[in-house]
Amino acid sequence: MQTRRRFLKQAGCAAGAGFLLSTGMTRADTSAKDAGFLLPEESEPHLRTFMQWPVSRNVYDDPWFLSDLQGAIAQLANVISEFEPVIMLMDKRYEADARRFLSQRVAVWDVPTDDLWCRDSGPLFVRNDKGDLAVSHLNFNGWGNKQPHRHDGQIARRVAQQLGLPVFDNGLVGEAGGVESDGAGTLIAHESSWINPNRNPGASKAELSQRLLAALGADKIIWAPGRRDADITDYHIDALARFVTPGHLILQMPDEPHPEDPWSLAAFETHDIFRTARDARGQPFDLTILPEPVSPRITEPDFVASYVNYYVCNGAVIAAEFGDQETDAQAREILATLFPDREIVMLNVDPIGQMGGGIHCATQQQPAL
Repeated sequence: MQTRRRFLKQAGCAAGAGFLLSTGMTRADTSAKDAGFLLPEESEPHLRTFMQWPVSRNVYDDPWFLSDLQGAIAQLANVISEFEPVIMLMDKRYEADARRFLSQRVAVWDVPTDDLWCRDSGPLFVRNDKGDLAVSHLNFNGWGNKQPHRHDGQIARRVAQQLGLPVFDNGLVGEAGGVESDGAGTLIAHESSWINPNRNPGASKAELSQRLLAALGADKIIWAPGRRDADITDYHIDALARFVTPGHLILQMPDEPHPEDPWSLAAFETHDIFRTARDARGQPFDLTILPEPVSPRITEPDFVASYVNYYVCNGAVIAAEFGDQETDAQAREILATLFPDREIVMLNVDPIGQMGGGIHCATQQQPAL
């Protein structure tokens, strides 16, 4: 079994960029931004949540762990479905077995999947001021061809086709977990996830900045270096920092940097950049700090214990708890203060953390019209 923080490179991975569903479906002649579309901030109302059912035995060679992981994904879907509709994407042949875990509230669409990371391989929805939706395609390639993605590389286009939505594709390769948007013109990202030959060979920082801004309908991007090759994602920003509202960022930080820990050093480096940065409106950021769990249930080095990798759905914030009573309580209190009109639901999703991700990584919202 490979994790996202300790992976084995696979040969012969299929790229998603060349898969076209139908003539005229993809708009490569104009960008989402030029067409008047932008990525709404996550806390805006949703029509539904998309998720993916993990099945790949290339990734999960231990059937017992795969069953535990599917149970964690189902638990997450079942809880979200109490607040908004959930669509679970999977090959229909897995539905009967999946129903052992899934609530009847969770609908299943026959879209084959490999893995669970819908934030990265699922459709990224953009919206214009008329309420029209489209998909801005990021050409998922298995985080730089580190993992097989024969089905996952096609999911975004297949969902767009099923919904009858146009697709904007400017050739950018990456993942939505690698960039955060405030919905008001500002993006944040780690360079390591984008300015990287495993995704965008030969592209400069300036060129990739313009492609990201065009794809998400934004005006300014604030980069931090991140950490290349430290995990399968090359350090996605959504495990460290998120927008609460325009001008307000939340970061998960240890009390002090640890020289032997690359994640700790990168967190402080990113924090210091955001502390002095200005957003697209020219305003400085308010920064809220979430603690790191000191004594989580799982102590494996690859385990991702990120409170900040929460998901904001209609009426609730769904976050992870890690068994550290003190920091779990602190995280709940901070999130309740930041989202006073939403219920804070904290779940044990340790199998997802063992695979190097979290709740946000497993979900993708479709904005309301």
